This record gives sequence, C-alpha cells and structure tokens, in this order.
Amino acid sequence: MHPRVKNLETLDDYKLKLFFENGEIKIFDVRPFLEKGIFKELRDKELFKNVKVFLGSVKWQNGQDFCPDTLYIEAKSQNN
Repeated sequence: MHPRVKNLETLDDYKLKLFFENGEIKIFDVRPFLEKGIFKELRDKELFKNVKVFLGSVKWQNGQDFCPDTLYIEAKSQNN
C-alpha cells in the first residue's frame, strides 16, 4: 500500500501538487485524463480547482476521483 494524500494545491495547466503522508511532494498531471468520460468536465478550470482531499485521495464535486495508488505511482517527484 502506497502513502496517501494528506494535502494538495492546484497548479496551472491541470496539475495537482500532492503532499503525501510520508513527507513526499509530487506533481500529478490530470491532462491525459481530460478527454475521457466524466473527467471531461474538469476542463472547466473553476471546477478543476474545486478539488479536495478525500480518504487519502482527491475528489471533485461531481464525483471524479483517482485511486490513491494511481496518484502516488503516476505523479512525478517534486525537486526542492
């Protein structure tokens, strides 16, 4: 089981800065998903910015979410 998200920030260009419970900070790019199913709604930047941490993952108001493991595996490490 991978670390879970404890906090986040939205970034420009449909990216999320994710703060994991193990102290890692990673960037998750949502752009590859914006042409698929319910994720198309997230092209609306105001809707995209309305993301919240939910049970160690992220969730939007219309029900879009990602598996916590997907977030951790697919996100790129942040260089500090």
